[in-house]
Amino acid sequence: MRKLVYYVGLTVDGYIAGPGGEVDFYPLSDAMAAWINERYPETVPTHLRPALGLGDQPNRSFDTIVMGRGTYEPALTVGITSPYTHLRQLVVSSTLGTSPDPDVELITADPLEAVRKLKEEDGLDIWLAGGGRLAGALLPEIDELIIKSYPVVAGTGRPVFDGAFEPSRFERTDATSFDSGATVTWFARAADS
Repeated sequence: MRKLVYYVGLTVDGYIAGPGGEVDFYPLSDAMAAWINERYPETVPTHLRPALGLGDQPNRSFDTIVMGRGTYEPALTVGITSPYTHLRQLVVSSTLGTSPDPDVELITADPLEAVRKLKEEDGLDIWLAGGGRLAGALLPEIDELIIKSYPVVAGTGRPVFDGAFEPSRFERTDATSFDSGATVTWFARAADS
């Protein structure tokens, strides 16, 4: 069965973005960028892949992306209606109305049910790209966390999880660090959770 993997960057105080969706304050070193491009090339938006030498790079971990409207909106704002054409793209939104692109599927009903169906399909894992409210709603189905933790405090913003009080245990399975002070930590859902 496919896993739902929340692969996300966050501040040390637990925010994935600033109050207005800002993410430009994350310190990304060349070494970390190269590592992301090598390890998770499919997480690089399609329009950036050729410039980074990733044009024909195969998907390694994910073949599907699930994101909330807030995560999708920055692409729409600059006229990109299909930011990850190399992945199956699903946007959870009750306000978007219709999809602006035939390659982007809308989930307008229960996202938990939609993700459960996706997990039963064949393929690579499913990348939960955010945001925090969607991650909170999908917490019961998240199998793995890949947390890119950056050495910066935001003070306020969009939390990594925004939902009901629902303690869920995960176990650390691996970690790596970079010259910028950032770390990537992998967590798997605990067996008793």
